[in-house]
Amino acid sequence: MNEEALNTSLRQFLKLVGITSQRQIETSIREALSDGRLTGSESLSVKIVLTLEKVDLAHTIDGTIKLQ
Repeated sequence: MNEEALNTSLRQFLKLVGITSQRQIETSIREALSDGRLTGSESLSVKIVLTLEKVDLAHTIDGTIKLQ
């Protein structure tokens, strides 16, 4: 295994995950605010499930997004 290739590939993947996830979350929250499903004072539960099939990795990260 080439450690440098792994590190570079992993960083690229995580950057993509971070950017795309942030955009999706922000868009969903804005839409929910505009149509009245959210008031803007909530704390929202969030969960990410990371899977890596060939090595049987299943890792869940739970958190909270505060709107105020």
